[in-house]
Amino acid sequence: MMDAKRIPFGTLDGAPAEAIELRAGSLSARILPFGATLQSLCVPDRDGAVADVVLGFDDVQSYRDRPSWFGVTVGRYANRIAGGRFSLDGRTYTLETNNAPNHLHGGSDGFDQRLWDVAEIGNDDDAAWVRLTLTSPDGDAGYPGTLRAGATYRLTSQALTIDYDATSDAPTVVNLTNHAFFDLGGRGEALRHLLTIEADAYLPVDATSIPTGEQRGVAGTPFDFRTPHAIGDRVRDGQDEQIAIGRGYDHNFIVRGDAGTLRAAAVLADPESGRVMTLSITAPGLQLYSGNFLGGAEPGKDGRLYRQGDAVCLEPQAWPDTPNRPEFPSARLDPGARWNSGMRFAFSAA
Repeated sequence: MMDAKRIPFGTLDGAPAEAIELRAGSLSARILPFGATLQSLCVPDRDGAVADVVLGFDDVQSYRDRPSWFGVTVGRYANRIAGGRFSLDGRTYTLETNNAPNHLHGGSDGFDQRLWDVAEIGNDDDAAWVRLTLTSPDGDAGYPGTLRAGATYRLTSQALTIDYDATSDAPTVVNLTNHAFFDLGGRGEALRHLLTIEADAYLPVDATSIPTGEQRGVAGTPFDFRTPHAIGDRVRDGQDEQIAIGRGYDHNFIVRGDAGTLRAAAVLADPESGRVMTLSITAPGLQLYSGNFLGGAEPGKDGRLYRQGDAVCLEPQAWPDTPNRPEFPSARLDPGARWNSGMRFAFSAA
């Protein structure tokens, strides 16, 4: 049975808040208009037992008061822009350096901190969906152009698909993604998950997590996930300078195939529960983040303290610092064009 409906979901800044609940067969998802956020994603294991496989909070207000990127939509530009500056058509734009000395995820008042409009809710025989929209005015967070963004969550009995789109009335840069933290076992043991990434190279970074410009082959390094490896096997390999810089994995992989086409990017598998997530993307890159800065200081869902390595992020996106790197695949959006990025999280049990 497919179903999409609004449900009450606490309060936000003293006003009633809501969520959109999607159900499709044995899968269910809850989407918050605040931050266009994936608040929960419930998936059965090999025995049919259902668990929520994403981190987050039980109330909307915590997403406002304790921003931690759990399942939110990040933008205008996901990941980092060096020095909080970029040039476009001869003009330099200055952004907030909220991850000093760099700009990160659109700043401290990015798209994750905005209340999106619920444009459409629906379901048919195959899927349930919700479309959210947001208008970001010219100059917002320092970015040029009025950007009109959309996020469409579509749930079938096998997969969750997220499609982002945007238009602008002036030349700008855009890079939206979802920042879900996945824990397929629901036990806080994501470093035991087996990961495969369809990439022969990745982007090394400097001490501030900005790409150096090198496209380094993964062969013979802890970044070689061309065959399945437990994430925790090499996440603490201090002999690799890139692992030391990121305090684990926090790097962009160059996904094989043509950007703009939906293609296989990664497989994440939890041997204990049997849950398998197969990720397909249209973006040129995939950021692997091993939850290195989850500090266990504040409770998430059900009062659980999230600690380092409890979950892993697989973020489809443009390469970091692309606005300052003309040799990287472009993140430019011009008037009259439409920017799109799609990602499909398919689930099975083994």
